[in-house]
Amino acid sequence: MFKLLSAALPLLPRRLLVSCRSLCRMEPAVVRCLPGEPKLTISFCLDGSHKHMLRDQGEQLGKVLARISNGIAKGQGKAKKSKKNKGQEPGESPEHVVVKLFYDGQEVAETELNSAAWQHGAVLQVGGCKYAVQRNAPTFTTAELPASLLAGFPVCPHLEVEFGNLQDCEFTWYKENAPCTSSPEAAGEVPGDDSSWTEVGYGRVHVPSNQDIGYRLKLRCTPKDGERSGVAKELVSVGAVEAGPGMCTFDNRHAYTVKEAEWPAVRVVSYNILADVYAQTELSKTVLYPYCAPYALQLDYRQNLIKKELAGYNADIVCLQEVDKGVFVDSLTPALDAFGLDGVFRIKEKQHEGLATFYRRSKFQLLSRHDIVLNKALTSDPIHSTLLERVSANGALKDKILQRSTTLQVSVLEDLNKPGRKVCVANTHLYWHPKGGNIRLIQMGVALQHLRHVISEEAPGAPLVFCGDFNSTPNSGVFQLVQEAVVPLQHADWASSGPEETCSMELLSAFPPLLSACSQPAYTNYVGGFHGCLDYIFIQPDSMQVEQVIPLPSHQEVTTYEALPSVAHPSDHIALICDLRWDP
Repeated sequence: MFKLLSAALPLLPRRLLVSCRSLCRMEPAVVRCLPGEPKLTISFCLDGSHKHMLRDQGEQLGKVLARISNGIAKGQGKAKKSKKNKGQEPGESPEHVVVKLFYDGQEVAETELNSAAWQHGAVLQVGGCKYAVQRNAPTFTTAELPASLLAGFPVCPHLEVEFGNLQDCEFTWYKENAPCTSSPEAAGEVPGDDSSWTEVGYGRVHVPSNQDIGYRLKLRCTPKDGERSGVAKELVSVGAVEAGPGMCTFDNRHAYTVKEAEWPAVRVVSYNILADVYAQTELSKTVLYPYCAPYALQLDYRQNLIKKELAGYNADIVCLQEVDKGVFVDSLTPALDAFGLDGVFRIKEKQHEGLATFYRRSKFQLLSRHDIVLNKALTSDPIHSTLLERVSANGALKDKILQRSTTLQVSVLEDLNKPGRKVCVANTHLYWHPKGGNIRLIQMGVALQHLRHVISEEAPGAPLVFCGDFNSTPNSGVFQLVQEAVVPLQHADWASSGPEETCSMELLSAFPPLLSACSQPAYTNYVGGFHGCLDYIFIQPDSMQVEQVIPLPSHQEVTTYEALPSVAHPSDHIALICDLRWDP
């Protein structure tokens, strides 16, 4: 009565996530049914196509079974009509197909409600074939391979699982036996046909070798929750593995970070990764980075480099700036999750990029978040009333400050090795304009005051780790405010944007002098028309000590392709990495 599913497989979607090779091998019927939800779903393969039924939980079972039977008859009728239109002899008239549900060897009454009828372990019979019902089995709700694959760079699939645990899931990687000449469809090759693939690895992350260049990869992943397994999915890469760029600026740095920092030390990274919304502007392509090969500015290419770079640092805390929302969700979170880090994201208002903070889940847990938009905090939080009063003396400056959407991301983490031991991790990206020194000073004043308040109220005695792209060189007012805890009213930055927006005041820090853990490198930003130190990791020297600073790339490495970004470096900034000893 039914066509063999193997004959229909070439017609299925390339990334069909269930195996449908043979109905008569007790293929699964996956049922999703949760208390409190009005609907349940039933998914299975029928006559070579994947069926996904959405039914009321309160509906009687008989209606669903009749719907399945009628669907088969209707499909047979269409096939008969198609043969007639092509002048072929039509087959027999569609016949009624018996569809029943059994549980524990007994037929389930058709009056039973769907919510109770579709139990795990039940058997759905369709004609002479049977399906094993899996109720709320581990299921991949998202399963995708990256679009770009480079030899020597980790391939981290984007995976989300329901009713399961990613740490329990099983992964097997395959390489095709013949070089890829075009798309999978044009090649006419079936992803589920293992005869054209060779097994090359296990695990959630796979690093293709130079021998894989020109070949596609396939991933077979089985969702699991402990010993419970769901339906496996097979993913085939859209394109073949391509050659990598060779030596990258971060390769030598990885020699210092082969192992994780040993407790009580923590490894911290701060990095502006260059948002795609800025990298793809005409200004970036023609004025800011004209020396960079166009393909090296593409997001897919740069994400390969960023993921390998961050993975190789084996960091415990990673603070990133200029993170596109899509990059955080679809690329960074899946990749860093596979390497043991959880993350939180804060988007800038009216922007498509923001701040991301990741932390190693085996060492930390997130206790609370205290993010703010600096201009809103200035005008609404009473702790900034004195500063607001002084700023309000110059209406033009106040208006410009209130136009900025600069955000401060604040996360309070607890040390899992010593419960009760906390650290306050802050992450920001201050206003960028070269003449905006006065605005950055006000922003930094608000940020420090807020951080002092958070520590006092939420984590008394916790040390501060303040990371970011501060867009401030070591001779700036912002750096002086942090290092000396005060900026005098004579500082040149108060007049940085001209006489109309001058606002001279003595600005005090809410903290005693902080220390730049990575000191003052010659530059952390290196583009064609500028190079300078703009990025810092600030700490409190009385509660944390610097154990190791990972050397920056050599000047020769940075300028191999003239400037940054380049085919060997994904951003116009350089990551700062240091190991901090956080004594118990």
